[in-house]
Amino acid sequence: MNWTLTRDENFNFRAAHWADLHSLLYNGLPPNIFLWGHLYLSFCVSNDKSNVRLKAKILQTGEIIEIVGELLIAADGCLSSIRRNFLPELKLRYSGYCAWRGLLDFSDDGHLEAIMGLRRVYPDLGKCLYFCLGYGTHSVLYELLNNKINWICAMKVSSDMIKKMHEDAEKVWVPELARIMKETKEPFINVIYDCDPLEQIFWDNVVLVGDAAHPATPHGLRSTNMTILDAAVLGKCLEKWGVVLGFQQRTTRNRSTLGEFQSTRLPVTSKQVLHSRKMGRIKQGLVLPDRKAFDPKMATPEECHDLQQKNMPFFGQVPSIFQWTHASFDC
Repeated sequence: MNWTLTRDENFNFRAAHWADLHSLLYNGLPPNIFLWGHLYLSFCVSNDKSNVRLKAKILQTGEIIEIVGELLIAADGCLSSIRRNFLPELKLRYSGYCAWRGLLDFSDDGHLEAIMGLRRVYPDLGKCLYFCLGYGTHSVLYELLNNKINWICAMKVSSDMIKKMHEDAEKVWVPELARIMKETKEPFINVIYDCDPLEQIFWDNVVLVGDAAHPATPHGLRSTNMTILDAAVLGKCLEKWGVVLGFQQRTTRNRSTLGEFQSTRLPVTSKQVLHSRKMGRIKQGLVLPDRKAFDPKMATPEECHDLQQKNMPFFGQVPSIFQWTHASFDC
């Protein structure tokens, strides 16, 4: 038996396949700016703080090269090795479960019957994002451009992983969703981590962005959005403080730029990380300090409303530096 717990007709959300998003970003860069086949090894900041020296290995030849720049932007993910240089004691928090994920390409007719069955059960597929809750678990389902279905299913890790995942899916989810999972080639598993919000995300001329700065669970559907906003705000901060030539001026500029970036982003991302953690515990049926475990069968309308994604702190809010820029242009 299935029923709707909550529905938000005004949720402004866009989903994209990573390959499509990466293509847009890559094609927007100047030619030859991206170094393929290079493995990051280490970095050091010069004694006078004027530059950062990074060592990398060219995988094809084994050659070790050095790259020198004024600013190192660490976007190396939730397991960031650059962050570990500054916060060696920082521990990630295991959320208590892993998530199976898969992408089904139904551009040919091989999956036609499965897709038709899925659309009967999920009639708004292609126009919305479905969150499905079971007892102590949850799944996410949505359609991407170019005839692709993306699905995520929260399950605990077990020995015969894929077999067990299929068996569990048949017990928990509707047959149409379980079939999509079975027909997806090579589903992969994500161990879900986050960490307590950081108090600092830059040191001299090294700054953390994206999951390196704020590892978050996926329950808030915010990680990619947070990362893109990090890049946009950092770019605006760099633009605002301008390019200067003198060493002392550059050092002051970096402190001002990165200081404003940190003061703009940390209050936002910290609350979003914690809200996403809270949403995860609710959807996993875990007890929170201020509420009992969420039971989909017994939930009140108010409890169901709490599940809506628009409750994310700062949802839809424009960062202050963009408002400042807009106002300066108006003058």
